[in-house]
Amino acid sequence: MSETGISTFKTKLLRPASPGKGDSWAFLVLPKAVSEKLPRRGRTSVQGAINGHPFQATLEPDGQLSHWLKVDKNLQEAAAASPGQTVTVQVSSAKPEPEPKLPDDLREALAKSPEAKATWEDTTTIARLDWIHWIESAKQAKTRKSRIYNACDMLASGKKRVCCFDQSGYYSKGLSAPKAED
Repeated sequence: MSETGISTFKTKLLRPASPGKGDSWAFLVLPKAVSEKLPRRGRTSVQGAINGHPFQATLEPDGQLSHWLKVDKNLQEAAAASPGQTVTVQVSSAKPEPEPKLPDDLREALAKSPEAKATWEDTTTIARLDWIHWIESAKQAKTRKSRIYNACDMLASGKKRVCCFDQSGYYSKGLSAPKAED
């Protein structure tokens, strides 16, 4: 397309090696050149189309300075696409960045700390997205609980951005795209 900010590419729709019980989702990885046009290497919201069918989603970082997109069964059906097939994808940044969904455990913690909640509400959507991403990237429940506690403590002290978190996964290798089925 000729519109500014829209990238078009073809890629293979992949089936995850471990999709989870009863899940029938797929995923695709954006070419690095396309990710470089997006505003950030961490989670970022986009609007676009797969095989001409529109979608809006939040891309996840792949740990390689690019992004990946989870394609649920409904989007696969609407786009007439199945894992293994090559799809045509168009993406551009969602403007404005939509407000992220607040996880229940973080919502409950913020409700118990008026100071943390006030700072949360006074920060940017991108900063809130980073806080949520930092909490959700914890691999163990104990770590997640600790991050929620620390987030509320930092927010209560007026800190608006999470520090020391590699949102791209590139330096820490803590984030990656799913492993594709062979």
